[in-house]
Amino acid sequence: MEIKGSKILPRQDMPYLQDGRPVDMVFNPLGVPSRMNVGQIFECSLGLAGGLLNRHYRIAPFDERYEQEASRKLVFSELYEASKQTANPWVFEPEYPGKSRIFDGRTGDPFEQPVIIGKPYILKLIHQVDDKIHGRSSGHYALVTQQPLRGRSKQGVGEMEVWALEGFGVAQILQEMLTYKSDHIRARQEVLGTTIIGGTIPKPEDAPESFRLLVRELRSLALELNHFLVSEKNFQINKKEA
Repeated sequence: MEIKGSKILPRQDMPYLQDGRPVDMVFNPLGVPSRMNVGQIFECSLGLAGGLLNRHYRIAPFDERYEQEASRKLVFSELYEASKQTANPWVFEPEYPGKSRIFDGRTGDPFEQPVIIGKPYILKLIHQVDDKIHGRSSGHYALVTQQPLRGRSKQGVGEMEVWALEGFGVAQILQEMLTYKSDHIRARQEVLGTTIIGGTIPKPEDAPESFRLLVRELRSLALELNHFLVSEKNFQINKKEA
């Protein structure tokens, strides 16, 4: 399961079980189908049963070869036994085995749907902020699209960085990064000049190189855009240049 982004809440605000104990962590269930590791659900439930029964389990891979639904039967049987021995009926509820009702720590109301409660293995992926900080004033550009090379190793700005900046609402910076300083060949030269002399950055009147590339690729398919271009001044490309 991959978790990107989290929120730390006070212990009294965390969801709590039917016996009053608050949970330690809450995960987004969308992390399961995206990573396609459904086995962690069995591991989570079996970890709960093993913790209550003080048992350790060692399961060989592909244990479904013994019989159909072998993993599910093992997990449910252990949860049922743990529920009986510890007198905790919420551990195994016949209506939704493997799940339990939990309550909102702020309002005390039960959640609409039961959720899986367990003890999974959690590994922290170490990321240092100092290694993530990078910047770029000018640098290499791609030969075909004339756009800056992406990737932190090349001091570029990728898709995730663009969405992060969009989340902070810096629309003008994004416009400058994605247009004037990107594949507007003439505009990025004017940006550098106006920055030095302290002038106002003029709006580019020519088409960006990515649009020119699109027109050339369509022409290779015998498609001409002359009748569909909005402005001949802004978007028309001289056939001699192309």
